Amino acid sequence: MKAKRFKFHKPDLILTILTIILVLFGLLMVYDASGVVALREFGDKYYFIRLQTIWAALGLILFFVGLSLPYKIWEKLSVPILVVALILLLLTLTPLGVTKFGAQRWLDLGFINISIQPAEAAKLAYIFYLASFLSKKIRLLPFLVVTGLIAAIVLYQRDFGTTTIITLIGLSIYFLAGASIWQFLLLVPALILSGLLLILIEPYRLRRFLTFLNPNLDPLGSAYHIRQILIALGSGGILGVGLGKSVQKFEYLPGVVTDSIFAVIGEELGFLGSGLLISAFLLLIWRGIQVAKGAPDKFGKLLAAGITSWLAIQAFINISAMAAL
Repeated sequence: MKAKRFKFHKPDLILTILTIILVLFGLLMVYDASGVVALREFGDKYYFIRLQTIWAALGLILFFVGLSLPYKIWEKLSVPILVVALILLLLTLTPLGVTKFGAQRWLDLGFINISIQPAEAAKLAYIFYLASFLSKKIRLLPFLVVTGLIAAIVLYQRDFGTTTIITLIGLSIYFLAGASIWQFLLLVPALILSGLLLILIEPYRLRRFLTFLNPNLDPLGSAYHIRQILIALGSGGILGVGLGKSVQKFEYLPGVVTDSIFAVIGEELGFLGSGLLISAFLLLIWRGIQVAKGAPDKFGKLLAAGITSWLAIQAFINISAMAAL
């Protein structure tokens, strides 16, 4: 009897190439931007690029694992995956959680000296669950309960940005599943008002919101970050100051390896380089939409659409915040 031949599913070529290009470019910019802060915080200028290379390698392994599995398996495993994600989120609120920048969002994996942010895994688990649940029946109450539970835990971690992203991902999948227009007209204004209320009742959120509206407000305090971002982008001009020649990365920009990496890209590669990067993301999103349209069933369509909306929403929010739009 012949052994069963192991077979990989064929990936979308354009989507794969774009992803590889963006990951490699991201690693290059992390290496470029992180040396100073890595040397100061860890005594090793290669700390962040080494860490991100490990994550990229893990992502590559998971890519091939995903190709070897039928995508319908994520429908069957969606509930257990969501439960695990919720447990990890709750663990951040225990003594196992690590507080950084005033927010308790991380779990410290002390045995390998790495901290993870469970909310990132929860986004994917949430997409799996919604795609599975809404592919069978569109029901408002269960959707609100699950979304509200995840959003409440993440908000309690003092992570308003991730709460917003998760909520917008959920809304995207819910209405792409075929929810009625009256639900849209009911939910969207309610969520906007809820968001404004959450901003108004928390002083630090209100300060950040007012600073976003007026970067000249408190230039050495709450507006310092956005002003340094604008200086970086303005210094870049059309063509940039050149790869590796950023001045703002020398500890002027807070979060230079994470939230502010786009500002370094804008400074070094200018409007042209930033525009090419945004174009690559837009092409990636367009291709994701095409994959969703071509999926053979509703679960596949919602899964692809959910992951695409995640990338689109997160990229839009980050780039918009960097450009003070």
